[in-house]
Amino acid sequence: MENMRADVLIIGGGLNGPALALALARAGQRAVVIDALPVDLRSADTFDGRSYALSAGTVRMLQRLGAWPATHATAIRQIKVTDGRAGEGPAPFMLHFNAAEGDNGPMGQMIEDRYLRRALLSAIDANPRVTHIAPAKVVAQNVDTRGASVTLDDGRMFHGKLLVGADGKSSGTAERAGLTRSPLPYHQMAITCAIAHERPHDGIAHQFFMPGGPLAILPLTENRSSIVWSEDETRARALMAMDDADFLQALRPAFGRFLGQISLATPRTAFPLALSLLEAFVAPRVALVGDAAHGLHPVAGQGLNAGMRDVAALVDVLTDARKRGEDIGAADVLARYQSWRRPEVLALAAVTHGTTKLFSNDDRLLRGVRDIGLGVINAIAPLRRAMMREAAGITDSLNGLPRLMR
Repeated sequence: MENMRADVLIIGGGLNGPALALALARAGQRAVVIDALPVDLRSADTFDGRSYALSAGTVRMLQRLGAWPATHATAIRQIKVTDGRAGEGPAPFMLHFNAAEGDNGPMGQMIEDRYLRRALLSAIDANPRVTHIAPAKVVAQNVDTRGASVTLDDGRMFHGKLLVGADGKSSGTAERAGLTRSPLPYHQMAITCAIAHERPHDGIAHQFFMPGGPLAILPLTENRSSIVWSEDETRARALMAMDDADFLQALRPAFGRFLGQISLATPRTAFPLALSLLEAFVAPRVALVGDAAHGLHPVAGQGLNAGMRDVAALVDVLTDARKRGEDIGAADVLARYQSWRRPEVLALAAVTHGTTKLFSNDDRLLRGVRDIGLGVINAIAPLRRAMMREAAGITDSLNGLPRLMR
């Protein structure tokens, strides 16, 4: 049976796993990416509606890794945040971010899942320091003082100094390492799809808070937008059971008519929402990134951005440790990664959780307070610009911005 060695073994071939492999290779380390899904499924050209709002910091990182499909991206030049009820229009106060106020370019970019996946897969397959194994299922993992190893379902074994779980919310890597999570359900579901519309979106992203949950309208190429509609579970299931015509009729009061006639450009998907934080991001010879470590409400669109910041921070820690001649899988090295990222993720979780609780209700008093709050923030230019830079992912975090994102 094959028995291979590398510096880092990465379980998970979605987005964070390949990005980590490329970042490690850029720093001179060898990585193995083990993915349970076949390559042809990962690289399929079918657009299923999944898209990402990537911060400017994440885009910088992907550009440096040679995995940014720029021709398929749409710049986010403005963000408008409003509150109200479907069919009644937004409240009179809103929060408006405009990239034209700063000198750092767009606040972010929208990209379809299929293009980002293919760019990352192409980059890792072309990199001699990255070995890509797919499809393959990890059935066992072991760690000792010398390193980590995994066994695949076909009997092959791989050895490294460190094992990284990038295998999503149901992370087998975390489970085998004895790390647990206690999800806090929001009793909401997020419905995602792409909408074609008559008028141009002009690169403006909209976040409309309604009692049942927020509706995000995010600009894609051509006259299309991605929507993420968070609703009460019962209402969301009813929306998913509708045919396309009835769904569009239900969407229209929340979506509005500012983009003209609308139609579905992709099928709809839905997933339950919960706050999910692992008790620790590391274990002996194991580190976790992205959804394997944390799951956040999509209200701020920071899920993938937080995962990419995990990746960039972990690479900084491992690179610095290697330069000092340290064992990259040692407990004190991994503790630096956890002390960097876990407090930042906890802070982000607090913001997304608090925003969700504040806005996902129809309390008259709270409605008045939050609407005035949006107006006050919008009127204070320095605060508004600071929040705009934070949304763009280009401000120093609690422990500094990782080098790949500067």
